[in-house]
Amino acid sequence: MPIITEKQNNQKQVLTLNDLEKRKVVEHNSLITSIAKMDKTPLKMFELAVSCIDTENPPKDNTVYLSKTDLFAFFKVSDNDKHSRFKQAVEKMQKQAFFQIKEEAGKGFKFKSIVPIPYVEWTDYNDEVKIEFHREIMPYLINLKKNFTQHALSDIAELNSKYSIILYRWLSMNYNQYEHYSYKGGRRVEQVEAYRNPTISMEELRIMTDTVNEYKDFRNFEKRILKNSIEEITEHTSFNVTYEKVKKGRSIDSIVFHIEKKRMADDNSYKLDDRAYQEDKARKAETEDMLTVQALKSPYTKLLMEHFLLSYLDLTDTKILSGLQAHVYPLYDELKDLRGLNGVKDHLSYVGAKQEDYSKKNICKYLKKAIEQYLPTVKRQDL
Repeated sequence: MPIITEKQNNQKQVLTLNDLEKRKVVEHNSLITSIAKMDKTPLKMFELAVSCIDTENPPKDNTVYLSKTDLFAFFKVSDNDKHSRFKQAVEKMQKQAFFQIKEEAGKGFKFKSIVPIPYVEWTDYNDEVKIEFHREIMPYLINLKKNFTQHALSDIAELNSKYSIILYRWLSMNYNQYEHYSYKGGRRVEQVEAYRNPTISMEELRIMTDTVNEYKDFRNFEKRILKNSIEEITEHTSFNVTYEKVKKGRSIDSIVFHIEKKRMADDNSYKLDDRAYQEDKARKAETEDMLTVQALKSPYTKLLMEHFLLSYLDLTDTKILSGLQAHVYPLYDELKDLRGLNGVKDHLSYVGAKQEDYSKKNICKYLKKAIEQYLPTVKRQDL
């Protein structure tokens, strides 16, 4: 997909970019978590324009040039009415679309409302479209040294819901951090895993998706915002995503997402003779072994055995033991700090008495869900 930039002598230069599948969108995390006050078309158009920015040589005039042909191809528009529809989309983007950004500032927060693309210019006889970004949005798109997210433009192209795009960007932000700290280090194992299994409160999720006053019945919210979006993301992007609901009393308090990256058939990084793949595989195996050893030494493992929540056969399963050490035992530590070891024993006694046969197939998930539901109650009682 070609774009055009302007040299200082005002001569336009056509640059040939990589295929759509290789195009990336790079944005500051504050923009990812902002409220996108726009529907899917302006949001996708913004993402497409951002992918045209050369982050190593950003445009001095905040301007990029798109081909109308490529623009229509990106949106898969081919009917005779495409030009008038494009005009309507641009008008809507400029009059109704903006980002509400919340940032920490001093003793509180600073709030910004930014129309990202205030100027678009095109003719009916030329293929190019001039897109000028607002100067206030540029710090969120260029010269990013930290707290930024990179995601695939081709993934965005396939998403047909505003909510799918918003959730995909947020999930990408978290998975980017998982990959970063997995490679660079600097975080505990459970912290790194939390990026791959991120939690967001319902309040934050409603704010981010701009649904504070919509779909107030959670069943409607789940159907229209969660289920549809996650199904679309899993079907059309590089992620496989599932989620769990975390209750607080009778209400859904938060959502835990579980993200896995798909293995692509043509991705050479997964070939057995690929060095990066082998190193990553060895690192993961080493981490799993380390967690397994820690779990075997943990007093919680013995308690689980005593309450018949673990069997001797489970002690030979490294995935179960490493999963317990990474995701369950840190929560038991929290309970122990609040109620002592006897508090943990009482909890396990209750969980063991209520256990159904189906839960034994995924004991880590069952125990994690049980303690996640119990801890908030304990914390409220101790207030």
